[in-house]
Amino acid sequence: MIMTRFARPEDAAEIVRLRRAMFAAMDGHDSPGPWERDAEEAFLRQLSVAGPGLGAFVVDGDPGPGRPHLAACAVGRIEERLPAPGHALGRFGFVFNVCTDARYRGRGFARSTTEALLDWFADQGVTRVDLHATPDAEHLYRSLGFAEHSVPLSLDVSRRA
Repeated sequence: MIMTRFARPEDAAEIVRLRRAMFAAMDGHDSPGPWERDAEEAFLRQLSVAGPGLGAFVVDGDPGPGRPHLAACAVGRIEERLPAPGHALGRFGFVFNVCTDARYRGRGFARSTTEALLDWFADQGVTRVDLHATPDAEHLYRSLGFAEHSVPLSLDVSRRA
């Protein structure tokens, strides 16, 4: 049985380590940098805010020599919009980080942490959850019921400043 738990503040560095591994797997480039410190601080800040906001579920790595580590995580955020038909509270979820340490792949940890995150979203009154899937992970998300919703459009506004 997989033991999934809600992340704690002391998991911040490990969640960022897994986030870095996720980005490296997505584009083939390891990108260390100041963003890691900023991400750890943001995780700590967002996790400490009362009320629905950041949800993070983890599976601990095997005990052994060295410092404790995480085997996997799924992290998402609740965005509160205006209520609408079918979305009484206006709460939408976004999954932005699912990663399993390479040493633990194939054990169902990504599924377990993602299901825990989806249950948490449902408990918080979220009515729709979105995510971006890599080709390797698409089968997992489809098996959980995810499907195309609309054609996404995005714009990098950082150059407008």
